[in-house]
Amino acid sequence: MFWFDAVLLGVLEGLTEFLPVSSTGHLILLGAWLGHQSEAAKTLDIVIQLGAVLAVVVYFRERLAVTVRGVLRRDPDSLRLALALAVGFVPAALVGLLFHKAIKAHLFGPGPVAAALIVGGILMVAVEAVRRRQPDQGAPRLEDVTLPRAAAIGFAQCFALWPGASRSMTTIVGGQLSGLSTAAAAEFSFLLAIPTLGAATIFDLAKNGRALLEAPGGPAALGVGLAVSFVVALLVIAVFLRYLKRYGLAPFGWYRIALGAVVLWLWVASRTAPVEAGAAAAGPGAPQDVAAAEDGSARAGDPPSRP
Repeated sequence: MFWFDAVLLGVLEGLTEFLPVSSTGHLILLGAWLGHQSEAAKTLDIVIQLGAVLAVVVYFRERLAVTVRGVLRRDPDSLRLALALAVGFVPAALVGLLFHKAIKAHLFGPGPVAAALIVGGILMVAVEAVRRRQPDQGAPRLEDVTLPRAAAIGFAQCFALWPGASRSMTTIVGGQLSGLSTAAAAEFSFLLAIPTLGAATIFDLAKNGRALLEAPGGPAALGVGLAVSFVVALLVIAVFLRYLKRYGLAPFGWYRIALGAVVLWLWVASRTAPVEAGAAAAGPGAPQDVAAAEDGSARAGDPPSRP
């Protein structure tokens, strides 16, 4: 039942989009477990993010309204924030536009996701360990996001194009390393999700939306998935911001490392199992017999036959 799959995907998207654990990576792993191989299912994995984007718009509606009015009045703080969001958005947008097809073809799988989860988790734990030894926890306000800091966050966001890296993780850690507090980096990360995820979902829907809408139950699955991800993400945003101020990113880093290790082990086991099964079916002496036969054929001047 495609709509039931959409409910599961919507819940997982809402839970993980703004946590630094990679929503795309989790959606790919869930899709693999559900047996999703079609282009429609892959498109749903991306487009369902739009529900989380709408949750950000609703949660930060007052901040966004003030910024829009300030830009129209040419208020310096509002103009600086709007320009910072644009600067943070451009790098990942350009890289994603250039390598979208290659990323979707080669990185949407359990192995690449596991590697990104582990590397990102190690980075998060290391950054948190260093920051705990420093008395200065960074600039605390959203207004402290200067253009150089926005550019650093934007380049960090490019690494989030690798599923499993996590857009939230790369932008929050990028903000921390640029001199922002964890809370300020997280707020900017959430706002940056609006143009970044909005553009990604619209782009993928324009290219592959027909496959999703023509799939059995596709329109219903899209509607259900968007609604569920919106509600869950709206609840997660407030809780996550309060959690970050108390505990930081390290617990999520350890979770990523553990999950990545399990996924990597299962992925390697699934790839080696068919080879071992084939060798067992051929019998213990088969490889040596084949090698000997080919060696004899080669000495006789005939090329060895191969399947």
